[in-house]
Parts: sequence; C-alpha cells; structure tokens
Amino acid sequence: MRITGGLARGIPLTLPKGDAVRPATDAMRQAVFSSLAARVEGARFLDLFAGSGAYGLEALSRGAAGGIFVEKDARTAGFIRQNLAAVCKSLGRTTDGLQVVTADATLVQPGEPPDLVFIDPPYDLIAAVGPKLFARLDELLARQADPLVIFEMPGELALAPAGWTCVKRLGKGARQPTVAIFRANRALP
Repeated sequence: MRITGGLARGIPLTLPKGDAVRPATDAMRQAVFSSLAARVEGARFLDLFAGSGAYGLEALSRGAAGGIFVEKDARTAGFIRQNLAAVCKSLGRTTDGLQVVTADATLVQPGEPPDLVFIDPPYDLIAAVGPKLFARLDELLARQADPLVIFEMPGELALAPAGWTCVKRLGKGARQPTVAIFRANRALP
C-alpha cells in the first residue's frame, strides 16, 4: 500500500498485521481524489476511523493544508503517526497543523471545521454510527461554505442521511467497496 498521487507519491504506508484495519485500495483512493480534484489544495480534512491514515495522507500529499486523523485504537494510531512522519518527510514539511487523535470518531471536536471529511468505518458499524456521524457533522460543518463528506461503504449499502445528498458514487458491485460523496442540503452562508 502506498500514496498514489501528489508530491509524496510512492511513499509506502505501514499497517498493523492482521485484520484490524481494512484500508482503502490504491485504485479507490485514486478515483476519490480524481473526483475531488481542485477541492483538495489548501483544504483542511478530518479522517474518521482513520486506520492507516491513507485518505488523509493522500490529501496531504495532494496539497491539503492540514487536518486531523481520528482512530479509536491506540496501536493503530501509532501506525498513522509513523505514516504521517514518512509523508511529511517526503514533503519536506513539519507536522504542524496535523494531529493524530485516539478517540471515538462520533465524539471528535476539531478546532477548525474541515472542508473534507473522510469516513471509512468498519462495515458492521455503519448502520449504528452513520446517522450519528451525519448529525454530528451537521453541527461541526454548519459554518463551512461547501463541505464534502467522503464515505466508504459496501456497494450493497445506500445511505440517505437527512440533510445530505449523495452527489457521486464511486466503485461498482454489490460485494465491493464503494465511496459516496455527500454534499449538505443547505443554503450557503
């Protein structure tokens, strides 16, 4: 597994052994970031259920200004820190403006609202945490002009959170991972 684009392209990412982490595939991340294009440069991100940190690290490599990685498992968060150090070294930057937080993703309180929110929860938790996450994001993103939520889920699942519209779905197949990109249904501030 590696960074697929941007200035840190090719940097390998380390993962804990076993099945504790189900990282987004290189191909899926390439599709996501092709869809986001210019939205990444200078953006602040929130990477929830971060696992390897692949989504946030990919955003960083492609010009994101900073962000927060949230992972509940302390051991896995240690791998994110290692990966973050490797990507920052490749980019010739410090970790200023970047945090790895060991916490429950539904309770996170970022200081500055993000422009992009990446959500890649364990699939068996989506039904329970999906509605809570979107309700929480309504609060956190209320003052953001046009935030996007990028949510990885099984292809057979269709989320329809109140107040949000799926503007794009990437990936195919009922038994394959897909990504839904959501935009808030509200008047822009």
